[in-house]
Amino acid sequence: MFKKILIANRGEIALRIIRTCREMGIKTVAVYSTADAESLHVRFADEAVCIGPPPSNLSYLKMSNIIAAAEITNADAIHPGYGFLSENAKFSKICGEHGIKFIGASPEMIDRMGDKASAKATMKAAGVPTIPGSEGLLESVEQLTKQAKEFGFPVIIKATAGGGGKGMRAIWKEEEIQKAWDSARQEAKAAFGNDGMYLEKLIEEPRHIEIQIVGDSYGKACHLSERDCSIQRRHQKLTEETPSPFMTDELRHAMGEAAVKAAEYIKYEGAGTIEFLVDKHRNFYFMEMNTRIQVEHPITEQVIDYDLIREQIMVAAGIPISGKNYTPKLHAIECRINAEDPYHDFRPSPGKITTLHAPGGHGVRLDTHVYAGYTIPPNYDSMIAKLITSAQTREEAINKMKRALDEFVIEGIKTTIPFHRQLMDDPAYVAGNYTTAFMDTFVMNDPE
Repeated sequence: MFKKILIANRGEIALRIIRTCREMGIKTVAVYSTADAESLHVRFADEAVCIGPPPSNLSYLKMSNIIAAAEITNADAIHPGYGFLSENAKFSKICGEHGIKFIGASPEMIDRMGDKASAKATMKAAGVPTIPGSEGLLESVEQLTKQAKEFGFPVIIKATAGGGGKGMRAIWKEEEIQKAWDSARQEAKAAFGNDGMYLEKLIEEPRHIEIQIVGDSYGKACHLSERDCSIQRRHQKLTEETPSPFMTDELRHAMGEAAVKAAEYIKYEGAGTIEFLVDKHRNFYFMEMNTRIQVEHPITEQVIDYDLIREQIMVAAGIPISGKNYTPKLHAIECRINAEDPYHDFRPSPGKITTLHAPGGHGVRLDTHVYAGYTIPPNYDSMIAKLITSAQTREEAINKMKRALDEFVIEGIKTTIPFHRQLMDDPAYVAGNYTTAFMDTFVMNDPE
């Protein structure tokens, strides 16, 4: 087992990893930018190293500084959390070259599954259902036009190096093709330095449902059931739940089997998710794979009583998994609490928290790194907390979430707490009747 793990991340996920390491008797090293000097992950780690100024490219994305911090503290492993360098093949490779275990996917696996076109081809070969679309990348707008007509409108073009909704355009009729092609490629080039595009049939009324998987270094994989992540704004998840209200036992079995088949086909090591789009007829299609721990992993932990960070560390240390597949025993919901103003188009709201009262009670979990007096820097993602409730039924979990949100007081900044409180009363949400288009018609009630 590892003696010391450096956490190459910040905020709540860094603190989350530190807690499990402490329970396992493993020493921890926090890294931080000057903007995060007062963050809880810095206080709670056994050691802390400043790796640069606030901009991410000069701190949390600066590989040489992170490797140097690991070497001077004699860390024998690095946990990247999510975001930043968690799916960076070069960083995974550099860790290996310096004799440091990267707690995540191998560089080859990240490369293979990080490029969406090659990931789709791999899944096809594994026998996992994929969305009908172009074979490889599109070479011209003429090829796009020809294939769009063959598949039938609507279609969608996506950047092969994409993420966060960038470089994606839905096309509903032939007249829209040229404009969509030009703008998507331009956006992809600016965001990723790669304007490669591919085409897919647009799935109508889709739900975004992911299957949590874990694979070990002996070629064995298992799944830990699903999470419904369909409530999104601009392709960024706002809330998640498990089990999905759309799921049936048959669909869970089929999707779980497909996810395990995919993980074992590529000999995947570590925790990851196979992301699916599920249409209104409950047909499911592979969308992408995330080769890291997910933001929403706590809801899975709550419904099956399983520490995913611990499992990541065990797998990285060469310990085999049990191979058992899991079914949720409870229902859990996660609300991402962001420092944003939901009444003004969710604009960021960094600043100093003057008052904080955290909710508690049975079945309430709060993952956060903030406290009264803490100043949220403007340099990073706006998520400041994850509020999770779990109960015997979905209705109970929703009612518990309402109560917890009512108790949750954060003053000094704007947060998304009012949005989530309104969501929990929305008739469509309460009925479990939502798709990825839910936020297109959702309107915040005027606070006045």
